[in-house]
Amino acid sequence: MANTLLTPVKILDESLAILENNLAFTSRSNREYSKEFAITGAKVGATVNARKPNRFVGTTGPNLNVENVNEQSMPVTLTTQFHVDFTFSSQELTLIVDEFADRYLKPAMATIANKLDFDGLALASTVANNVGTVGTIPNDIQTLLDAGTKLDNESAPRDGMRTVVWDPATNAKMVKGAAGLFNPSGKLGEQYESGIFQASSLGFDVGMDQNVNTFTTGTRTNGTVNGASQTGTSLILAGLGAAGTVNKGDTFTIAGVYGVNPQNRQSTGVLRQFTVTANATADGSGNATVSIFPAINTAASNQQYQTVSAGPANGAAVTWDVAAATQYVANLAYHKNAFTLATADLEDMSQYGAWGARRNYKGISMRIARQYAIGTDTVPCRIDVLYGWAPVYQELACRIVR
Repeated sequence: MANTLLTPVKILDESLAILENNLAFTSRSNREYSKEFAITGAKVGATVNARKPNRFVGTTGPNLNVENVNEQSMPVTLTTQFHVDFTFSSQELTLIVDEFADRYLKPAMATIANKLDFDGLALASTVANNVGTVGTIPNDIQTLLDAGTKLDNESAPRDGMRTVVWDPATNAKMVKGAAGLFNPSGKLGEQYESGIFQASSLGFDVGMDQNVNTFTTGTRTNGTVNGASQTGTSLILAGLGAAGTVNKGDTFTIAGVYGVNPQNRQSTGVLRQFTVTANATADGSGNATVSIFPAINTAASNQQYQTVSAGPANGAAVTWDVAAATQYVANLAYHKNAFTLATADLEDMSQYGAWGARRNYKGISMRIARQYAIGTDTVPCRIDVLYGWAPVYQELACRIVR
């Protein structure tokens, strides 16, 4: 039987299937918006807004009380064009697809998968809620239950789309720590065979990913709120130490400022955690204005999107969750809708005479192109993805720090 040349479409279909199997964080995140971004010829820098769910207060009694629709959205910017480049001969296109995949596609897709997951897991810095103790690797299911409580307090749905992605060290400790607990026999067998913690009975799908990000806190000291009645996404702080640094991802609480359930707006009884969204440096007196998430919204300032029981008082103590100048690992527990990956079609190079194609699979658009380079007498090939990550609804996420 004569050999049949592998086509670019066949190679891309195989590549995307392999990529999907290599993804841990990305496969457990939202990619529904990607369909809207798949525009032929989309260029680096394209930005699309992903809408967040509307919230309403409601009215008791027969009288009509029309509320303003205050839609919120999160920009998703397609800033990253990542590719793997290599060469192969026309003769190698006569290989059966499994052989070609082993030699070229599997290592290429592993590289792309790791890049996608690493960039996505960096979104942990945008998440305010956290549990765990820095310096201690979680080894008890109480950690998962605590993370689940954080998600419950944010009204995260229990709809089978809650997940946890953690690093190999945490996975190993959790597998051992849960070995003696009651579990369905099927889950125990799966856990034993795969070496991955199985926690579906605790409300989470669990994945292990070596791309979980490590962060380092700033040099700041515990300070105070500088000025009463502050609301919104910035906060003036004092007492941070002269030239003390506040790093993106540092989290803190404010004395007397409690979180509220977003649906009934009742206090959770737990201090609201905030995360810093941009690096800041205090002045010589230890004062700095820091950008924060979530916004400080009181019932008086924005009841529809209320986040706290009351605004911070002037001089209220600020306590950082992790000590200054400390490195820590940020695993993630989250609902699928907390984070969104957007991809877009890159230009199809076959229109310029190149051997290539473009395909989309489960929200990820990928392009392959190969062409003879007369200047170097080579036939290089490249496989590209154009993508962007955004924390669309990071209230529905919680860090598990260690």
